[in-house]
Amino acid sequence: MANDDQDEQDERRPLLQNGHVDGGEGGDSRSLLQFEEKDGGNPRQWKRSKKLLMVGIIAMMSILSPLASSMFTPGIQQIADDFETTKETVIGTTTGFVVMLGLGPLVLAPLSETFGRRKLYLICFTIFALLQVPTALSPNIATLIALRTLSGFFGSVGIANGGGTISDMFEPSERASVFGWYLLGPLLGPTLGPLFGGIIVQRLGWRWIFWVLTIVCGVNTLAGFFYLKETYAPVILSWRKLKLEKEHDMVGKYHFEGEDNRPFGRKMATAIMRPLRIFIQPIVLTMSVYQALLFGTTYSLYTNFQEIYSGDYGFSTEQVGLLYLGPGSGFLLAVWFLVPKIDVVYNRLTASNDGKANPEFRLPLANIGAVLIPISLFVFAWTIEFHVYWLVSIAATVFYGVGQVMIMNTVQNYYIDSFEKYAASAIAAGAVFRSLVGGVVPLFAPVLFEKLGYGWGISVFAFMSVAIAPAPVIFYYYGKRIREAVTIEL
Repeated sequence: MANDDQDEQDERRPLLQNGHVDGGEGGDSRSLLQFEEKDGGNPRQWKRSKKLLMVGIIAMMSILSPLASSMFTPGIQQIADDFETTKETVIGTTTGFVVMLGLGPLVLAPLSETFGRRKLYLICFTIFALLQVPTALSPNIATLIALRTLSGFFGSVGIANGGGTISDMFEPSERASVFGWYLLGPLLGPTLGPLFGGIIVQRLGWRWIFWVLTIVCGVNTLAGFFYLKETYAPVILSWRKLKLEKEHDMVGKYHFEGEDNRPFGRKMATAIMRPLRIFIQPIVLTMSVYQALLFGTTYSLYTNFQEIYSGDYGFSTEQVGLLYLGPGSGFLLAVWFLVPKIDVVYNRLTASNDGKANPEFRLPLANIGAVLIPISLFVFAWTIEFHVYWLVSIAATVFYGVGQVMIMNTVQNYYIDSFEKYAASAIAAGAVFRSLVGGVVPLFAPVLFEKLGYGWGISVFAFMSVAIAPAPVIFYYYGKRIREAVTIEL
């Protein structure tokens, strides 16, 4: 068993190195604090019901912020008319929000690895909920854009730290299934937003979108104050250390694995730079580009659904909102039937590898997405171009949703397995680029569709997805060599 543990550490070493961890080697006389068997303070030993309740609250945070990013899209024209501006300018409120959904984790994820997860969740989501009030009262488009951009930063906390929290609480062999339900948040949020937004805009007006968000976000934040507990092991152990030293009046007697005693400023500088260091790892960089392509495609389609289906098919605002159930259904189908198989494949490959797990064992099912995404985009593009019955194009979005979930889930589980202690920073590294692209590309999509038409315009995204489709296969076979060749000092 000891040899197996050493082998696992050696396997992770090319990916994860930390030169500032105090250990018990070299004659260290201090007592080592660590979780013991059946330790009630160990988040992985908590009751499953307690862990799932926390996942539910965090998943709601990760749903509500992306939902807020797209909820007002059915009201773009109404907002433009109220503020006497153009639709393109109003789309800028989505750009600012989505860009900050990506930049926020660069700060919030490493902060959670310094101060703990719970504190970051409660502070940031409280601010996010309160910001919806002045947003609803915005007197002009400039104020709306500024407030939405600021909201995006604080709202990103669920996306920034959710994967890290799940990694804290669940063993690798069961993680993918749980993570699949959590990941529905960032995916379902942009999908459900226009559905609810369409109803609110048509019946109450666009400002009520933000009043509704205020109420829902407030309730979820209140639940967090009652039920969210700290899960990050180094923070929990640091609390134990302080308590024991106070009880025994012996400062410096204890230490724990992962303890960092460097000056605060240096520690924070390292923490903030950590996601950027992870981002340049070739596999993370490539798969982040893949995720960015998916987000850019998704937001480009979502922001043009109203134009496509109200103009060419004569749908009302509410009816257009219901069409977003197409990709949403794909998300649910994937999470229900396919995502649990990620753990099954991972465990079987681990067993056939003498019980030694590799992060690459998460990637085989990504190939389902690699195939479905370009096919569904081509079908959607040309059925829209030739005005084929609307149900055909929406059916294509179902398969697009399935493909998107399989890519996102396998990749993020790969990040968590590769950088387990710094899972939040690893996910943040992948999130920043996808959110930047997801926020900026929709600004140019209307021009692209106007010049090329929907057929060739959407096909541009499909061709790019074909070009990057081999990535999961390549990294499955050669990922270990790449990781050994490119080490990262964290």
